[in-house]
Amino acid sequence: MNIIKFLVEYVRSPRTVGAVAPSSKKLAKKMIQDIDFINAKCIVEYGPGTGVFTDKLIERKNKDTLLILLEYNKDFCKKLKERYNEDDNIIVINDSAELVDMYLKKYNIQNVDYIVSGLPFASLPKDMSRKILRKTRSILKKDGLFITFQYTLLKKDFIAGYFKKIDLERVLFNVPPAYVLKCKNP
Repeated sequence: MNIIKFLVEYVRSPRTVGAVAPSSKKLAKKMIQDIDFINAKCIVEYGPGTGVFTDKLIERKNKDTLLILLEYNKDFCKKLKERYNEDDNIIVINDSAELVDMYLKKYNIQNVDYIVSGLPFASLPKDMSRKILRKTRSILKKDGLFITFQYTLLKKDFIAGYFKKIDLERVLFNVPPAYVLKCKNP
């Protein structure tokens, strides 16, 4: 998807798209660098958008690792389904991350190793963010990792209310620059 189409989706739904351009490869690399791809059985991605992080996850994941993509935007979801429909271990769902537990139950998944998120917590309604973060914490395996990025640190303390430990890194080579938050409950 080119930058013009991405910008159109942002203008249509700024609260749910949350960015004016797709994430950079540098940001994608930073988002996945702490994932243990050898041992991961299930990875969930919230808000994959155009698939920048998804591509990196697919490059590195084992063929048996299940990857669940939850994308709210219908146009982005349609493109993701077209792009990844050949792989049996990739499930693309057009719905909100608020319902992640329902889909895990549907696919008989008890816990998730990693959750990678492109959700714009700064622009999502607070109740929605609370619900997503609460469910995220509850579905992660012990020592699982929730990896998200934000353009500001306005929601860092809010997110910290759900996770005991957050490591933070700044990625300057992104438009705009971003912060990667790696959250876990030790």
